[in-house]
Amino acid sequence: MQTVKTWSKLALVSLTAATLVACGGSEEAKETAQVEKKAEVINWKMVTTWPKNFPGLGTGAENLAKNITDMSNGRLNIKVYAAGELVPPLEVFDAVSRGTAEIGHSAAYYWKGKAPAAQFFTAVPFGLTAQEINSWIHHGGGLKLWEEIYEPFNLIPMVAGNTGVQMGGWFNKEINSLEDFQGLKMRMPGLGGEVLKKVGGTPVNLPGGEIFTALQSGTIDATEWVGPYNDLAFGLYKAAKFYYSPGWHEPGSAMEAIFNKDAFEALPTDLQLIVRAAVRQSNADMLDEFTALNNAALQTLLNEHKVELKTFPKDVLAALKVAADETLEEVAAADPMSRKVYESFKDFRSKVSAWHEVSERAYINARDEN
Repeated sequence: MQTVKTWSKLALVSLTAATLVACGGSEEAKETAQVEKKAEVINWKMVTTWPKNFPGLGTGAENLAKNITDMSNGRLNIKVYAAGELVPPLEVFDAVSRGTAEIGHSAAYYWKGKAPAAQFFTAVPFGLTAQEINSWIHHGGGLKLWEEIYEPFNLIPMVAGNTGVQMGGWFNKEINSLEDFQGLKMRMPGLGGEVLKKVGGTPVNLPGGEIFTALQSGTIDATEWVGPYNDLAFGLYKAAKFYYSPGWHEPGSAMEAIFNKDAFEALPTDLQLIVRAAVRQSNADMLDEFTALNNAALQTLLNEHKVELKTFPKDVLAALKVAADETLEEVAAADPMSRKVYESFKDFRSKVSAWHEVSERAYINARDEN
C-alpha cells in the first residue's frame, strides 16, 4: 500500500514538472516568435503625386520614408516611387486602396470624385490656416471624420505636411474685377476650383508635372500651384507675368499620407506607433521648411526674374468669399458625409477665429504697426 502511495506521489510530481516544462516551453516559444517577428524586415512601397525630388512636397515624401526606415532600425523599409514611376500621379488613392502600394503621399482634394467630403482635408477657400487645420484634425474631431470617409476604401489617412498660406496664382493678364475670371481656364483643383467655376472660370485639374507646359502652350490661361519656394522650382515665371496674392483658395494646404488598412493593421504595435510618430514629425517639418524658404524664393522671383507681384482687389476677394460660402453650402447639401464634415469644420473655424482675434491677429497687428 505504501509502495502504491509512493508511486502515486512520484507520478504527480513528474506530471507537475512536465506541465511546468511544457508551459515554460510555450512561453519561450511565444517570446521567440515575437522576437522573430520584430526582427523581420518588412518592405513597403510608397507612391506619390509629386515629381521626383521636388522641393517640399516630393522631398517631404522621401523624408517620411527615411524617417520610418530609420526609426524602425530598418525593420520597416520604404521605397518611394515618384509620380509616374509606378502609377500615374492622380492614381495614388486607388493604388493604395487595392494594395499595389502600402503608402500614398498626396493631397485629399484630388479624390473628390470618389469621396466629395475628402476635399475638406486639404484646403477650404477662406478656411483654416495650417495651424488651424492641424488643430481641427488632431484635436477638433477632424481625423475621426476623415477616417470614416476613407474606411470604405480600405484606407487610413494621416496629415503629413502643410505648405502654409499659398499664393493666388500666375496670370498673363491683370485681375481688376470679378469679370476678369469669366472664361478663364485655370489650373485649380478641389473646392477652390468649384468657386472659380461659380464666378465664370473653368477649373482644370492637372498634376504638378504638367502645369508648366500647359501654361506655356496656352492650354490653360492661369495656374495656381503652391508658393514661391515651389513655383520658382517649376519655373512658372517663364510662362506667366503676374503673380497674385493672397491664396484665398488654399489658406493652409494639408498633405496626406494614406495607408492600406490591411497592411497597416498587420504591423506589430510598435511599428504602427513608429509610423504615426514619423508622420507627425514630417507634418511639422514641411511647414517649417516652407515658412523658412518662401520669402527668399519670392525675393528671387521679384529681383532676379522681374515678376510683377499683385494683390487681388478687395472687392474681388469679397466677391470670391461670397461665392466660396455658397459653394460650401452646395457641396454640403449634395452629400450627407460632406454635410457632416462641413458642420464640424464650420464650427471649429468659428471658435478658432474668435480666439485668434485676441491672440494671433491681435499680436501680428501690434507687431507690425510700426
